[in-house]
Amino acid sequence: MNHHSLYSGLNPNVSDSERIISTLAGSLAIYRATQKKQAFPEILVGSYLLFRGVTGFCGIYNAIGKTKPDNRSRNVNIQVSLEVDRPREEVYNFWRQLENLPLFMEHLEMVNSIDEKTSVWEAKIPGGIGNLRWRSEIVKERPFELLGWQSLPGSEVENAGKVEFRDTENGGTELHVVITYHAPMGIAGEGVARMINPYFRKVVENDIRNFKTYIEKQHSAAGGMKSSPGKFLV
Repeated sequence: MNHHSLYSGLNPNVSDSERIISTLAGSLAIYRATQKKQAFPEILVGSYLLFRGVTGFCGIYNAIGKTKPDNRSRNVNIQVSLEVDRPREEVYNFWRQLENLPLFMEHLEMVNSIDEKTSVWEAKIPGGIGNLRWRSEIVKERPFELLGWQSLPGSEVENAGKVEFRDTENGGTELHVVITYHAPMGIAGEGVARMINPYFRKVVENDIRNFKTYIEKQHSAAGGMKSSPGKFLV
């Protein structure tokens, strides 16, 4: 069969670097699916990624009107708001001790503070294909109100975030979390990030809900915060 004639009606709208990543990711997804008994979703995703890589055509891009490869870089923004049944000062102090974050953020392997402003972060890559590591610094801080950070130049993944803390009428705390990032590997990585963004958004939302559960259970009026080996807790 002539593959050129088969795909000749498709106008490429995926960049060359994005096609390479899609092909590699699709091949990996199909390989891993063959190791499972029930893996139809993984095979379906892998097949689509392979198709995307081989043809340079993305049906999702086409559906939203993107008809040509795009070499512009875009941020990915995630925003989550929730209320926590703990006082604002207590919630802020917990977040300010950055080593606490992996206690409830499952996608984080570790956060180590170097000094008052600088820290080293390590996170899991979705799909279990490795970890990303970067340095971050606190760039904005209003005690008990706002905490903002961003990655340092040269990091594997450029990112920034902030958390705003407000009192609620019942004595609890309302949190507004904003996370912005550029995917690693430039435009190619961004293409993959667009596809996994719904998954990543879900991970972040779950992590924030984990925080609510964690701090409300651990900070009891009678017992306070329980200690954990290897973790510095506020």
